[in-house]
Amino acid sequence: MITVHHLNNSRSQRILWLLEELGVDYEIKRYERDAATQLAPKELLKVHPLGKSPVVTDGDMTLAESGAIIDYLGHKYGDGQWVPRRNSKKYQPYTYWLHYAEGSLMSPLLLKMVFDKVKESPMPFFVKPIARAIAGKVMSSFVTPNIIRHFEYVESHLTNNAYFAGKEITGADIQMSFPLEASVAKGAITGQSHPNIYRFVNEFQARDAYQRALEKGGKYDYS
Repeated sequence: MITVHHLNNSRSQRILWLLEELGVDYEIKRYERDAATQLAPKELLKVHPLGKSPVVTDGDMTLAESGAIIDYLGHKYGDGQWVPRRNSKKYQPYTYWLHYAEGSLMSPLLLKMVFDKVKESPMPFFVKPIARAIAGKVMSSFVTPNIIRHFEYVESHLTNNAYFAGKEITGADIQMSFPLEASVAKGAITGQSHPNIYRFVNEFQARDAYQRALEKGGKYDYS
């Protein structure tokens, strides 16, 4: 039996979505973020040394990292749909976007989240102007231009592709879902600014398997 160690409001939601698409039996072990710090609880350290989610156990296999989990589940249970054959034209783009989501796209988005928190966090009044000035400079000179560049890149790709690896949905689309739907939810991507990304997010969120995963995973704030 597959067990998903599921943290609320986290990347593990997309693993539930994949399992619903695969139609595989699984169970969910739930973990809640600390209300003050929003960090994962220490109980997850008993499952994996990094203490983060998602983590999946399948028999004697314990696997972390969303991309590795998606690739493993797709290979083992996907019957060729969710992971393209290695000698097919779809395999290279599948592999590329599977790694791009966390390796490239998430980095500036996480930096934005960190510097937004710096600007909003309580601090001594004499430090606040300096901290906000530094955060603002990093955002304007580095973080925001990188986010814009990535969004334009993804938007361009989806102009001629229904999905990231071509005409059919694969595990790469599930991997790409988290940063894109979070950006739509926060208003960074709209139907006017990036219509192809917006279309992609709305289409996968309407899938029956995605909706079933939401029901099973619980409250999800797309962030």
